Amino acid sequence: MHDLSGEIKLDRIDARTLVIYLSGNWVQGAKIKPADVVLTEIKGSAPFQRILLQANEFERWDSRLPTYLLKILDYCQAHRIDIDVSGLPEGVQGLLKLARAVPERAGARRTATSMPLLAKLGKSVLGGWKDAKDLITFIGEAVLAGLAVARGKARFRLHDLFLCLQDAGPGALAIVTLISLLVGLILAFVGAVQLAMFGAQIFIADLVGLGTVREMGALMTAVIMSGRTGAAYAAQLGTMNVNSEIDALKTMGISPMEFLVMPRMLALILMLPLLCLYADLMGILGGATVTISAFDVSLIQYINETRKSVHLMDFGIGLFKSLVFAVLIATAGCMRGMQCGRSASAVGDAATAAVVNSIVYIVVADSIITLICNRLGI
Repeated sequence: MHDLSGEIKLDRIDARTLVIYLSGNWVQGAKIKPADVVLTEIKGSAPFQRILLQANEFERWDSRLPTYLLKILDYCQAHRIDIDVSGLPEGVQGLLKLARAVPERAGARRTATSMPLLAKLGKSVLGGWKDAKDLITFIGEAVLAGLAVARGKARFRLHDLFLCLQDAGPGALAIVTLISLLVGLILAFVGAVQLAMFGAQIFIADLVGLGTVREMGALMTAVIMSGRTGAAYAAQLGTMNVNSEIDALKTMGISPMEFLVMPRMLALILMLPLLCLYADLMGILGGATVTISAFDVSLIQYINETRKSVHLMDFGIGLFKSLVFAVLIATAGCMRGMQCGRSASAVGDAATAAVVNSIVYIVVADSIITLICNRLGI
């Protein structure tokens, strides 16, 4: 059985030369003097002008040996000390030569550095300013591409549009159904707890109907689509950017905004209002399930109360919100995909940024529209 230990010794053969003798087993798990300790001993043996590495009765070695020796080589290079590796095995010499054949790229090693608070604030402000400029640029390009679509001069395949319609519409019915039903159930339960104290269970229909049609139907559908479709758009376009497919389209004279972005934006703009109407229906059915099964309200009473409380204007506000949300989700997803970097991690970052931006845009837009409606009394 081999002794899992490696030895390293220092010796001066003359005033100019320091010899480092290596022996034993240099494998993972072996007991070897730390490299920092050896570098301290080398520094204490100064002055000298040359170091000679000498292998003496090596038994076994693996990648640990070249890694260890590279630290000594880096020290010698930093202090301008000549080092001779001819006394090492040929395999070790070859690995050291390969490791140092290409210099390390500047900034390749990530180090945790503390940044002053003011510098972080300035970096955040500059990043926000850059994102704002990129957003304005993308909106301008999207408007030009939309005008080309309106004139019938945009170049994209109808097959791609139908695929995007299928993915953004029927493909999302399952998750929209589940979430909308649960949201309707939650609204009914929350309202019933208070309304039942006054014997006003019938007004659960008003709460669920208005809350779903004006607010929750469009909002929850938009949040679902931002995480499902918006992130998918960012990942798809980001992967195309990594594979240089977008550059290939530009080389062939085809606008990526028309060929890639517009089918996705049109599909989401057309499908999200329809999904919003479907979500309204599912939310009202969820509220009806709770009201009819747990309280003394019949189905006919629930339907009649919903019809009295919910008007076409309420549906119009919800549909208008869903249309605005569709534009925002498609803009955030496609913009982040088109701006994606050229690495695998950049695709994930683009998808994450698309979801975060979409939700922020949705919440801000929803707040503004609600305030305007309240101000106008509608």
